[in-house]
Amino acid sequence: MARYTGPVCKLCRREGVKLFLKGDRCTSGKCPFDRIDPNSRNRNAGPAAPGQHGAAKKKLQEYGRQLREKEKVRRVYGVLERQFYNYYEKADRMPGMTGENLLILLERRLDNAVYRMGFGESRTQSRQLTLHDHIRVNGKKVNIPSYSIRVGDVISVAENALEKDSIKALVEAMGSKNAPKWLEVDAAKASAKVIALPTREDVGFDFNEQLIVELYSK
Repeated sequence: MARYTGPVCKLCRREGVKLFLKGDRCTSGKCPFDRIDPNSRNRNAGPAAPGQHGAAKKKLQEYGRQLREKEKVRRVYGVLERQFYNYYEKADRMPGMTGENLLILLERRLDNAVYRMGFGESRTQSRQLTLHDHIRVNGKKVNIPSYSIRVGDVISVAENALEKDSIKALVEAMGSKNAPKWLEVDAAKASAKVIALPTREDVGFDFNEQLIVELYSK
């Protein structure tokens, strides 16, 4: 399965905003995004974009703003370009606003739902746990991160996985995390029930999805 394997913090610097791709590290003092270049004349400039000319501040035109917004959403959910466009096409065929439909489809991914229920410090880790057969949906093994969850689905951690110390630590941390309202989490049983489909308000990021719609509508 194709996936991005490069430096993760570089993506946040490129988008100029924290994408929280490394879990707890992003909220700690170790996050490179919080470090200001000591040689910078502007102490509030923040980290520069990666590359030789990253420090040069360029004013984005309309296409640039649309592209950056698309890349921001794509990187938060860990989806490659072809798959992301497929989500857009599906969202465009659905009733309602295309941009909101796109974000809701991404929220319904199994790896995202596993992350939202608190099992995993980041979406990347939750995706890995899914791929390694540690997740069950309605009691059946599902190791496809893009699996779209539905109302009534019960997502749980495999019983044999609970024997591992690393998995036990992740399960113990579930109780301290805030789950979205569309998930009913039972930390004691390491499971969560989908009681509703996610809405635009449940996304948690300040995305401007209309820019993505304008980009793909050209």
